[in-house]
Amino acid sequence: MSARPPTYRLRLQWPATTDAVQARATHRVVSHQISSCGIYAPVLIYIPHFLILWDMGTELTRPHEKALMLLFAELESTAAEQRDAFLGTPGALTERANENGTRFWVHRFSDGVGRRREDYLGTADNEAVIARVRDLRGRIEAANATLARIRILARAGFATADRKTYSTLASLHNHGLFRAGALLIGSHAFGVLLNVLGVKSVPYATEDVDIARREQLALPGIPPFLEMLRETGIEFFDVPSLNRKGHPTSYAEPGGSRLKVDLLAPSPDETYPTIKVPELNAYAQGLPYLKYVLSNSQEAPILSPHGVVMVRVPVAERYAIHKLMVSQLRGTVSSKAAKDLRQAATLLEAVVERFPGAIEDALSAVPKSAERYLRRAMPALRRYLPASAEAVWDVLPSKT
Repeated sequence: MSARPPTYRLRLQWPATTDAVQARATHRVVSHQISSCGIYAPVLIYIPHFLILWDMGTELTRPHEKALMLLFAELESTAAEQRDAFLGTPGALTERANENGTRFWVHRFSDGVGRRREDYLGTADNEAVIARVRDLRGRIEAANATLARIRILARAGFATADRKTYSTLASLHNHGLFRAGALLIGSHAFGVLLNVLGVKSVPYATEDVDIARREQLALPGIPPFLEMLRETGIEFFDVPSLNRKGHPTSYAEPGGSRLKVDLLAPSPDETYPTIKVPELNAYAQGLPYLKYVLSNSQEAPILSPHGVVMVRVPVAERYAIHKLMVSQLRGTVSSKAAKDLRQAATLLEAVVERFPGAIEDALSAVPKSAERYLRRAMPALRRYLPASAEAVWDVLPSKT
């Protein structure tokens, strides 16, 4: 009997800054190519960081099938007609009887952190309670049908938010913040925009929820911002300011969680002031040039395995141009600058194909004082936006 050939483990050496998702993907490709030859040999491969991040000869996005986009449009209509979203699971209705024989209804569900909860609805012989149960049963059935459709899109590569993010945004939606003009920005907005544009790209990972408002929201009689967040069942707390006399502008979940909600507002200049938000009984962190990205927005659905809810996000071209500017405002050691450039490149490539002239319009609205940051971003952008994306490069400002 012939001796079995020796088996060796494939070991790939990555730079410390390599994107983990791309590293795993490249590991699978190289492993397959070597093992498919029928020969196993020790291999030590060093792949430069710039080659792992992007294949500069390929597109950054891939379109979704038309049938999936029709399903997405149906979910958008469902979300637009939704009065109030469940902050946890849709749950189930149960009729019970107490020790006196009185029958009553309860709504059993899991909240934003997965805790089992019950809401008492009232006695079973009360006409108002019967009507409420009937309405709630219809909402639960509709929500479960929606979740089944979302699973189809999630498996096809549509961007989705996790349970806690979804519950947080659903609570703000229920209080009317997004319809009044508040915006979701940051990486969760990037995921929403990918879905709206009908494309999939490199997955993003974030536990930060960034909420911004351009001007005072017309929302009288609403609870303070922190109370809205706590309605999810998540025990958010104020994150103390680095300045002892400063006001908190962020809210986090205790217990070592990385979930954090930042409240943001436009800065009048290139500083980062703390700005009072009286209608929310809160304070926001001022960000330079935020007014630019907040000036043109749209309502769109954010998908989650736990539901769908309408939010307001910037239009894709302004989001991308703002990311280019912000990448140059960050410190040279900031890891977020690379994420800014990556997101900008991805959206610019998708927008130029679907909305001719949109990037030019967005560039024409850039403040004069920010133009130098755009030009400064061009050399760095070349690492993320392929040279083959000629339609984008033709409209971007010169790096000189």
